[in-house]
Amino acid sequence: MQVQELVTIIPWTFVAQICNLFIQMYLIKRFLFKPVNAMLDKRRALADAQIREAEEAKSQAQAIKSEYEANMLEAKNKASEILASAQKTAAAQSEEVLREASRQAAAMKAKAEGDIAQEKRKAVNEIKNEIGGMAMEIAGKVIGREISEDDHTKLIDEFIANVGEVS
Repeated sequence: MQVQELVTIIPWTFVAQICNLFIQMYLIKRFLFKPVNAMLDKRRALADAQIREAEEAKSQAQAIKSEYEANMLEAKNKASEILASAQKTAAAQSEEVLREASRQAAAMKAKAEGDIAQEKRKAVNEIKNEIGGMAMEIAGKVIGREISEDDHTKLIDEFIANVGEVS
């Protein structure tokens, strides 16, 4: 009976298997790993490019945002200046209107006082004339003679002076 050897190493088979293994490794490295590594490098480069583009876009967005904020601040300041200017203009105009109204009121008061003074003089002159005529008639009746114009004017002036002192 023959004993079968289960584990035996045959030198020529062993050398052939080692050569076969090296050939397979070379072929796998050449036709599988190099294209896969090249594709992975391309993807890595593409991802890096996209990351750089995203960072550039982010920095541009930040720049635009800061410019926008600066413009908004400038617009806000300008609006505040315009509002302050409008308030000053309105205050100046209201002051001018008040001064004009005050001036007109003073002019109307002065005119009214002038009219009153003129009416008073006119009334005094009319009363003088009436009193003078009545005084001449009364004096003429009392004295029984005619009074001259100079005497008449003198009597009227004295009477009015006395009436002015009493009132």
